[in-house]
Amino acid sequence: MHRILTVERLGLEMPSDRLRLDFDRRNRRRIVLETEAGERLLLDMPTAIHLRGGDAVRLDDGRLIAVEAANEPLLDITAASSAALVRIAWHLGNRHLPTQLLPGDDGGTLRIRADHVIAAMAEGLGGRCTTLAGAFDPEGGAYAHKIGGGHHGHAHAHGNAHGNGHDHHHPHAPDEHAPHAAH
Repeated sequence: MHRILTVERLGLEMPSDRLRLDFDRRNRRRIVLETEAGERLLLDMPTAIHLRGGDAVRLDDGRLIAVEAANEPLLDITAASSAALVRIAWHLGNRHLPTQLLPGDDGGTLRIRADHVIAAMAEGLGGRCTTLAGAFDPEGGAYAHKIGGGHHGHAHAHGNAHGNGHDHHHPHAPDEHAPHAAH
């Protein structure tokens, strides 16, 4: 089994294969991942990392594997007023729900993973909910700040006060052995 050494942005180099991963599988410290061609790869980093669609991983044999964010069931939340949307955002944050912020002329959209209980809560607070399937790439936490060098291209052997590390704003990444109640 080949090992993932680094994370890079996908550039002009043609990847030899592709990883299609949902949000949970793109946020790990240690996991075995399977490419579209069926090859198993080991991700084993000192701290959790966040892979985004458009990233690539470099293997121990030099090959480049593209990362694609898989579609998953999502919920878009909008509101008639910015005050209502801010109130809903506060309640999502209070529940530590990973949330993607989508700007827009209409005040913007909060995107979360589909959850009928949270949809009912948001609608009760004046929100409008729309279900969809798409790639989920939520906002990073307040402590997920830039540490170290450039955008990508290193082994991510760094971390922050919460033990999750990467060099741009990413959410707390659950370890594969941790309970996923809040994620």
